[in-house]
Amino acid sequence: MKRIITSHYLIFGLITGLFCFAAVAQQKTVRAVRPPATSALDGRSLFQEYCAVCHGKDGKGGGPAAAALKQQPGDLTQISRQNNGRFPDTKILAILRGEQSIPAHGSQDMPTWGKVFSDMNVDPNVGQGRMHALVTYLEEMQAK
Repeated sequence: MKRIITSHYLIFGLITGLFCFAAVAQQKTVRAVRPPATSALDGRSLFQEYCAVCHGKDGKGGGPAAAALKQQPGDLTQISRQNNGRFPDTKILAILRGEQSIPAHGSQDMPTWGKVFSDMNVDPNVGQGRMHALVTYLEEMQAK
């Protein structure tokens, strides 16, 4: 009798544990952490290091953190197509600097990389150079 009761408790415990694990596994969250400093100066490396986590390595919005966001990240390869075939480099630079918001980002969920890049170095020109390199890379990745 004692074995049967112990077995029932063991089975009950395993089932309860599985349900708890399933509930925890379904909750996806994005933890805000301070981005690490980088030595990268080219747009491709900057994109892979800072943007791909949400926008995906291909820029189409399928990064590993995308599922945990309130809204799916945009497909960055379609920026020109959404702007009558022209890449709006000034607008993209303003977004990176935090001067222009995007409704899908809500309350600045997307970091303003301009400030982050500028804070990494004593020389503000390095931060500006990184933003311009990132904008150039975004322009290069536009769908043809």
